[in-house]
This record gives sequence, structure tokens and C-alpha cells, in this order.
Amino acid sequence: MIDQMDALMLARIQFAFVISFHIVFPAFSIGLASFLTVLEFRWLKTGEPIYAEVYKHWVKIFAVVFGMGVVSGVVMSYQFGTNWAVFSDKAGNVLGPLLAYEVLTAFFLEASFLGIMLFGWGRVSKRMHFASTAIVAVGTLISGFWILAANSFMQTPQGFMVGADGLLYPTNWLEVIFNPSFPFRYAHMMTAAFLTTAFVIGGIGAYYIQSKKHTEHRKHGRVMLGMAMVMAIFVAPAQVLIGDMHGLNTLEHQPAKVAAMEGLWEDERGAPLVLFGIPDQEAQKNHYEVKIPYLSGLILTHSLDGEVKGLKNWAPEDQPYVPIVFWSFRVMVGIGTLMVLVGLFSLYKYFKKQQFDPKSKWFHRAWMMMTPLGFVALLAGWFVTETGRQPWTVYEVIRTAESMSPVAAQQVATTLIGFIVLYIFVFGAGSFYILRLIAQGPKPYEDPSDDNFYEHSITEGQGRTLSGDSNPSENTKKDDTEDLDTPANDEKDGGLR
Repeated sequence: MIDQMDALMLARIQFAFVISFHIVFPAFSIGLASFLTVLEFRWLKTGEPIYAEVYKHWVKIFAVVFGMGVVSGVVMSYQFGTNWAVFSDKAGNVLGPLLAYEVLTAFFLEASFLGIMLFGWGRVSKRMHFASTAIVAVGTLISGFWILAANSFMQTPQGFMVGADGLLYPTNWLEVIFNPSFPFRYAHMMTAAFLTTAFVIGGIGAYYIQSKKHTEHRKHGRVMLGMAMVMAIFVAPAQVLIGDMHGLNTLEHQPAKVAAMEGLWEDERGAPLVLFGIPDQEAQKNHYEVKIPYLSGLILTHSLDGEVKGLKNWAPEDQPYVPIVFWSFRVMVGIGTLMVLVGLFSLYKYFKKQQFDPKSKWFHRAWMMMTPLGFVALLAGWFVTETGRQPWTVYEVIRTAESMSPVAAQQVATTLIGFIVLYIFVFGAGSFYILRLIAQGPKPYEDPSDDNFYEHSITEGQGRTLSGDSNPSENTKKDDTEDLDTPANDEKDGGLR
């Protein structure tokens, strides 16, 4: 089957495979970093050890997720130079600086404070450690800003000119960055990251509450589920509103994508919402349709008789591949609807004071069922976004067929197979380790001395020996009540030890 594919199709499959792995980890990192910041803030404010225990548990998972996100991101950059060199040459003047800004303002920021966040507990002050966690969280949001700015430019390009050499040159950086779709796509993506993370944390918290193997972790489960419920109750409905605004913006700037999402082939006033159908791109129609009259037109135009353009307004070679866009959109919306329903269920249980009751099995099972679905919705949304932009890499400026490097199909197929095998082992091992950490659960926080970064294990006597002070009795005045082999008094030496 692979031998029968051309290089372009194989390169698109390879990029889809790599980005599908990659997007999961940064999105999870964004949500986890903010979650950890709130946890540590709650610990500093209340002094309750439970928050420190949950923090120390999830920061290990964050480290693995962050690392896998970096590794998979490097592979994506590699592909721009191998499979998509022509695209990199044409759009590099615009996209190159945006990606460089992401490294300079976000990646360097995260890298500078990530070590303190992961290894600084008990080695720096509490405030410094909290500041490091917060800075890493801000860094993930800044990283998302630049990546979404670059991708949104590919969706709704502006602020550039095409030179006589066929290359894109920026003419207004503010227009490039804040292109028409960027504000909506950034808000939609960040909210999706928070919701995805919330349902993972809440589902695991519900598991700890219900599991007989984790009776000692039920308090931790309450913290996790309680914080996740806030996101589900307030953020899930907000995501619906953001998605609606994003859809209206897409209708204005990428109407072909919206037509593919809705499965509409003809121009229609009061267009119906196609709940189910099998799109037939060759026949330019749907089979076995199940429709709700007027609903699509009402959602897209906020009017019962609003007109929506059909796909037949574009030549077949200019249309996106409808089946993927059509079904991915329904998967995304369906899971989003489930998130809202679980949020309403959570609100009901909150008022009934039953959200943490082990007897609320169906409620906790609902949360456990939702644990992986955020990732599915995230991927479905990206399929809609990227496949719906086709056949363009930069919408209506550079075609995908014109962006391909001059490589043979066999070369692309070989690297694709290599990536699949490598990813199964590398990311399979990382995922297994995360599941193992979840199965172990948070560890008790029993040593308050970990919080005092001044208390080190070395004694004063050992320190003098290491420093070469062979005659401490003459060089120092020793208090009769003080033993050289006891830790130094912080008050006397200014806290330097």
C-alpha cells in the first residue's frame, strides 16, 4: 500500500503522525503547569501538607510530559527542512522569526526555571520555588502564543507581501502576529489545554476516591477532583462560547472549511444541521443524512434564514477532504458536549454535597470515563483545523503540492516507518512510566525539614575539615555549650549555611 502512494501523500501522513503525538504533550504541559502553580499557592497559603503531596506527585508527571513534548517538537522542526524545504524557503521570512521568538521568550524562560521547579524543593526558599513554578506556567502560555500566531498566519495570512522571487516578506509584524483568526484560536486552544488536563486530573482523582487499593489516597483524590470540577463547571461552557466565536470567524475567512465541517454542498438559506451522513466527495453529496432543519444556519449566522455557502462554490481540487473534517468536527463537538454535561452533573453533586462521597459511583465513573476523551477532542480539533485548510499550507497563498521537497516516495516511507517504530518505544515507555506513577499515587509528606532550605546535612566540624582548618580551637572561639559536630546556628552565621 505504501509503495502505491506518492511522496506528497506520504509526507502529509508523516507530518500528521508527528504532530498528532506532539500536540498532546504541550497541551498537557500547559494545563499541568498552571495546575501545579495553583497547588503550590494553596500549600503556601494554607500550610496543608495534602497540597504539597499532590504537587510532588504531579510534578513528576509534568517532567515526563514536558520532556516528551520537547523531543517530539524537535522532530517536527526536522521535517520542515527535509520534507517541506520549499515551504520553509517561501514562508521562512515570516514564520522563522515567530518560531525564534518562541525560543527566546518562552523556551529559554522555561529552561531557566524548570530545574528549580523540578529539583529545587528544599534547596531554595519557598517563595523562590513558587515563583519558578509560576514562571514555567507563564512560559508555557507564551510558547502557545507564538506557536498559535505562526499557525494562525497559515490559516488567515495578512501583513505580508509576495516578492518577485516568490518568497513571502513581512510588511507589518503586528498584522502578521494578530491575524484575524489568532485571538480566537489562541483562546480556544488554551482553554482546550486546561479542560483536557482538568478531566485527566479529575478522572484520576475520582479513581482514587473509588479504588479500594487507594484508600490512603482518597484525600488526594478529593483535592484533584475538586479543582477539576471548577474547570468543568465554569470553563467548559466558556469553551462553547469561544468555539462559537471561532466558528463565526472561520465562516468569514475560511468558508470552505466551514462547509466541509457542516457537510454542506449547496448554498442554503436556513441550512440544516447534518447530525449524521456519509460525505461522498466524488458525487459531491452526502448519503444517509440525518438533519435538523435550520439549526446549522442559526448557529453559523445567528439567523433562521442566514445563507451558508456550499462546497460546490469551489472547484474539487480546491476543496478540503470532507470526510476527515466532517467526522473530526463531530467528535470534537460531541466530546465538548459531554464535558458540559459532566460540568452540570458536578454542579448538581456540589449542591447535594455528594461530590466526594464514595457512594456516588456513577458520578465518579463519569469523570473516569472522561479521562482520555480530552486528548481525543484535542486531536479531532487539530484534524479539523489542518485538514480543513487544505489544499493550502498558507491559505490561498501557497499550495501544499508546491511546498514539498524534491524527495522520493521511498525515502519518505522509510523515515515514516522509522518514526512509527521509534515513537512506539520512546513514547510508549514514557506513557507506561506515567501510568506507573498514577498507580503508585502521592507519597506522604512527613519531613517538614525539606521545606527549610538552610538546613544541610554537613556539620560544622565536617565543614572545617573539608576547608583545611586543622586547628579549629585556635582559629575559632567555641562556645562551651556548642558541639562541633552539630549543625551550625543559622542566627549566628547570618543564615549562610
